[in-house]
Amino acid sequence: MTRHASERMAQRGITDTLLGDLLETGQTRYKDDTRLWIAKAIEGRHDNLVCAAVVLEDRLVVKTVMHHFQWEL
Repeated sequence: MTRHASERMAQRGITDTLLGDLLETGQTRYKDDTRLWIAKAIEGRHDNLVCAAVVLEDRLVVKTVMHHFQWEL
């Protein structure tokens, strides 16, 4: 996880447990072969989808964590 992602999680009230659930059970959409978004509606939160922007390298790297996220059509 990048420093940026950790800072955004703190600002947006997203715990490590919530992030783990998001990464394990969220819906994925690929931008290309290595970049993707993982998003999920979290019960009890009223800020639309919570989303992690990640990169698949030799490991999964969480670049940032967003809320009020919407999938692009």
